[in-house]
Amino acid sequence: MVLSNEGQVLYRDVRAAELSRLDTESGNWASFIKALDGIREADFIFENCRVYVRESAGGYILVLMGHFAPVAMVRLNCDIVLPSLKQVHASKGLARFFKRKR
Repeated sequence: MVLSNEGQVLYRDVRAAELSRLDTESGNWASFIKALDGIREADFIFENCRVYVRESAGGYILVLMGHFAPVAMVRLNCDIVLPSLKQVHASKGLARFFKRKR
């Protein structure tokens, strides 16, 4: 998921069966973003999933994953994607970066 600084869901793609049960649409993301004020990176561990949060230029990236996901690989992929997000956000917006496959 990609959230704006105001807590709006800019992009959401949940494919794993156990994670798709999470209600990510009706959450109060504005309060969550406000609570993250000043935090660059966080890893939350819950009973049925993990959430990795990374600050970006236009908001936050949330990666929902299972307990045994390699967090180091998620962190590395965020390091690779973040410069691309900054370029796209500055020029054309996030919508063109995240194209859905048909």
